[in-house]
Amino acid sequence: MIFSNLLIQWYLQNKRDLPWRNTTDPYPIWLSEIMLQQTRVAQGMPYFLSFTTAFPTVFDLAKANEEQVLKLWQGLGYYSRARNLHKTAQHIAQELSGIFPGNYNDLLKLKGVGEYTAAAIASFSYKEPVPVVDGNVFRVLSRYFDMDTDIAQASAKKEFAALAFELMPKDNPATFNQAIMEFGALQCVPKSPNCGICVFNESCAALQKNKVDQLPVKSKKLKVRNRYFNYLVLEDETGNTIIQKRTDKGIWHNLYEFPLIETEKEEDFNTIATLTQTDFSSQYEIMSMLEYNEKSIIHKLSHQHLHIKFWKVKVKGTIENGIDTETLRTFPFPIVIHNFIEKDL
Repeated sequence: MIFSNLLIQWYLQNKRDLPWRNTTDPYPIWLSEIMLQQTRVAQGMPYFLSFTTAFPTVFDLAKANEEQVLKLWQGLGYYSRARNLHKTAQHIAQELSGIFPGNYNDLLKLKGVGEYTAAAIASFSYKEPVPVVDGNVFRVLSRYFDMDTDIAQASAKKEFAALAFELMPKDNPATFNQAIMEFGALQCVPKSPNCGICVFNESCAALQKNKVDQLPVKSKKLKVRNRYFNYLVLEDETGNTIIQKRTDKGIWHNLYEFPLIETEKEEDFNTIATLTQTDFSSQYEIMSMLEYNEKSIIHKLSHQHLHIKFWKVKVKGTIENGIDTETLRTFPFPIVIHNFIEKDL
C-alpha cells in the first residue's frame, strides 16, 4: 500500500541511529522499551547506556540488588517500571533460563510488559506481525485518515491496532512499527508539525481538511492533586543525618527520603517547628531549626504536584544509626531530593 511504502521509505532515509535498533536480542529491546515509556529518547539514552554497561545481560540485572537498580534509574521517574524490570529479569534468569518468551501472548505475561511493549519485542526480535499502538501511532493514523475516535476510550486501541495491522507489511512488521513510531516522534509531532515537508502532504486527510491541530481527539484530563512535603534534614553534632525508606504503595516506593511531615497546605515556620517538636522531642533535643528554601520547590508528577520544603534541624548529641554525607549519596532518592543533596549538603 502507498501509505506503508512511503512511510518505510521515509524511515530508511530519516531514522535515528539508536543502539537498540541494531539488534534483534530481546534483552536490550525490552530494556529500551521499558525505559522509553513516558520518557523521551534524549532523556532515556544515557540511562540505557548506563544499564547496559552495568548489566550487559539479563543475568547481570537479575543478580543486582533492587537499590542498585533504583540508584541507576534515579531521575527517570515512574519508579515502578524499575522495580518491575528487576523482578522480570529475575523471573527470566531463574525460571526461563535467561530466554525471553518468543511470542506476543507469552511476552504479555511478564510483569511490567503491556500490549505496546509486548508488540514491540515480538515484532523487533521475532518478526511477529503485531502492531504497536502508542501516542505516536494514534497521532499519525488519526491525522492521515481523519479519525475522530476519542483515544482516551478503551475501545480506541483496538480500532487503531486493527487499522495498523491492515497497513503493516506482514513480511516486515519490525520496520513498519519502527517507522510509524519514528514518524510520529520526528515529523508528525503533537504541536505545529511542518506539513510542508511531509511525505504525506498530498494524501493526509487532516491536512486537506485543515484539522491537523485538532487530532487526535482526547478527552478526560487528569485531575492533579497538590501535596505539601516538609523534609526534616536532621544534623547531629558529628554532622550525621538520618533517612528513611518509603515502603507505602504510591509514589517513590522503596526510594529513600528524609523524615517527612506532610501538611494539608503550605505552612509557616512556627507550625513546622511545632510539628517537628511533637514528632522528635522524645528522641532528640532540638537545638535549632531553619528553612533551606523559603519558596517551595514544585515537583510535578503526572497526577500530583508536590510543594517541597527542606528544613535544617540541628539536634544535640549523636543520632543513632546516623549516616554521613558520603554514605548518604550512595542511596537511591527521588530526583528532587538527590538534587537538594548535591546542591545544599
